[in-house]
Amino acid sequence: MKDWKIYTKTGDKGETSLLGGRRVPKHHLKIEAYGTADELNSFIGLLRDQAIGDGYKAVLLEIQDRVFTAESLLACDQGCRPEDLPLLVDSDIEFLEKQIDLMNEALPPLDKFILPGGHPAVSYAHVCRCVCRRAERIITQLSGEDAVDELVIRYFNRLSDYFFVLARKLALDLGIPDNPWQARK
Repeated sequence: MKDWKIYTKTGDKGETSLLGGRRVPKHHLKIEAYGTADELNSFIGLLRDQAIGDGYKAVLLEIQDRVFTAESLLACDQGCRPEDLPLLVDSDIEFLEKQIDLMNEALPPLDKFILPGGHPAVSYAHVCRCVCRRAERIITQLSGEDAVDELVIRYFNRLSDYFFVLARKLALDLGIPDNPWQARK
């Protein structure tokens, strides 16, 4: 078996390859889209490493798998065979919606903006929400220039909602009240 090295030196001039083989600058919008999704995936891992319930950890692991799937779909370019890639399906979005609904059942109604914080796990969930929203903005920008699977856009939209509700539910579990934002007048 040939040794696998992390460095290839093929990106030393600021280019990288998309799935399909086309070389593009490392600042290409496709790279920005799946790179931001990858950043989100790392933050999800950090959230999963917190002292939260095993049920949350299992859901987050499932989400990490779906985010990685979305990354591969975003990296697919001309010459790439989408049928060779894993797929996002409607049931992935329904899974998020079910998780949101389950958590929402225990949460008090919200009528104000809340400030992130109160516990590291809560804060990491909010960081995931923010990075997810940034990924969503980049992905929707990319969809104006290139083909993007509609399910990828829908998934990231719902996923950011999931992280907001998760942050509130973790705070509730930890006995940390929402910290409502009070506009200075």
